[in-house]
Amino acid sequence: MKQYKIEWNIFPMGESAILIEFGRKIDKDIHKTVRMFGEYLHKHPFEGMIEYVPAFSTVTIFYDIIKLRTKKAYKGIKKSSYEIVSSLINNMLDNFNVSIDEEERIVKIPVCYGGQFGPDLQYVAEYNKISVDRVIDIHSNNDYIVYMIGFAPGFPYLGGMSEKIAAPRRKSPRRSVPKGSVGIAGMQTGVYSISTPGGWQIIGNTPKVLFSPSTCPPSILRPGDVVRFYPISPGEYDKYKESENWI
Repeated sequence: MKQYKIEWNIFPMGESAILIEFGRKIDKDIHKTVRMFGEYLHKHPFEGMIEYVPAFSTVTIFYDIIKLRTKKAYKGIKKSSYEIVSSLINNMLDNFNVSIDEEERIVKIPVCYGGQFGPDLQYVAEYNKISVDRVIDIHSNNDYIVYMIGFAPGFPYLGGMSEKIAAPRRKSPRRSVPKGSVGIAGMQTGVYSISTPGGWQIIGNTPKVLFSPSTCPPSILRPGDVVRFYPISPGEYDKYKESENWI
């Protein structure tokens, strides 16, 4: 199994949180480091740790100052909570290696592009001076990495979209974007997991349910997944909606 060493910076985030930065760009290898360190923290939490939040290139750790200070090893130490936690994190990372070999989980998502499902598809095509069919072809013939889940429950921020279909956000956000809407904003694409206000350019909609509070875990996507979109017709969309066993 191949491994590589990592570089990082640590910053305080108020009095009860710390941020570990592994880079300052959207990068597949940096994000792999974020995911693997998050998994390590999940298995090896330190005394007082509440939770960790992985993002594109950072991991934020929240901790309980009282629990940290009442631990016998830290009583009487004239250091701030930040200094204690940053020392713990540095010790963890000094001996932490990232495996290059990692099995990717591929999730295929059907999308009905254009029409009532994608009211902004024509705009994206005109903005990039290409045809609607070309936008669909480019969007559905690419692999996208789930970098983080955020903004709304289950909403995936996907990296890897071609600059050939990049488009700015809408000047005026919609008050309500339907669940399942597939959008573009800048160099990113994503899927609205629930109905919510939003300003992304909507090019299609998927019948696939990405977020369900009654299931565990509630989100079918997780950081590190590879998403592949594929086009379907309005008729196929309706059949998918009716079916309980579609993939």
